[in-house]
Amino acid sequence: MKKVVLVPKDGSQRDSSSTRTRRVIYLECNKNHAANTGGHVVDGCREFMASGQGPNEALTCAACGCHRNFHRIVEIEFSDEVASSMGSS
Repeated sequence: MKKVVLVPKDGSQRDSSSTRTRRVIYLECNKNHAANTGGHVVDGCREFMASGQGPNEALTCAACGCHRNFHRIVEIEFSDEVASSMGSS
């Protein structure tokens, strides 16, 4: 998962309770496998799982074989207090 720590635009440091962390997760695959025939069929893959550690494998889903860009992106934002209690990676 990609982890981004948000910093205020003015560059000032705020107390730790106002620091927010955003995580990006990739959910169901939206690739239309019947696009060339004029239909609409998705494969039913529910969540992106990287097929490996390398540069190409990290962007290929182990479940459906599609590129990560075909999966729906969801951004989750929470405070660092929540992140530390979740055992953030």
